[in-house]
Amino acid sequence: MLHELTLSLQFGTLADAPTHRAALPRHKVARWLRHALQSDAEITVRIVDTEEGQALNRDYRKKDYATNVLTFDYTQEPTVTADLVLCAPVVEKEAKEQGKTLQAHYAHLLVHGALHAQGWDHDEEEDAQVMELRESEIMARLGFANPY
Repeated sequence: MLHELTLSLQFGTLADAPTHRAALPRHKVARWLRHALQSDAEITVRIVDTEEGQALNRDYRKKDYATNVLTFDYTQEPTVTADLVLCAPVVEKEAKEQGKTLQAHYAHLLVHGALHAQGWDHDEEEDAQVMELRESEIMARLGFANPY
């Protein structure tokens, strides 16, 4: 069953904005997130440049580098509310390194972030295996190859 989703899709200042906007049509972003949700949700997805991504990671996680996706989860019940921040240059670089399309990598990171927003984590090896299996199942249902 797919759940209700209120989605805000935002793009920060990006050097190659048209490429990233083309990889992230709103209806697809909503579809990818809905497949990862186990309850109704209100999610903001923000695509940022390296500077904004690094500042957020430094200020909130005390890690001074830009990472692919940051999940800010606020509530899990009765509605999941979260912000997912994806750093476009990092996502693009990883997609190239992993031989994936930009869209496939964005889809995976959105699924990954949505699971984090619902309490999934991968800090312990066993949790990582369970979360990766769940991500792979969701990606397969969406028509994507196993991201791992």
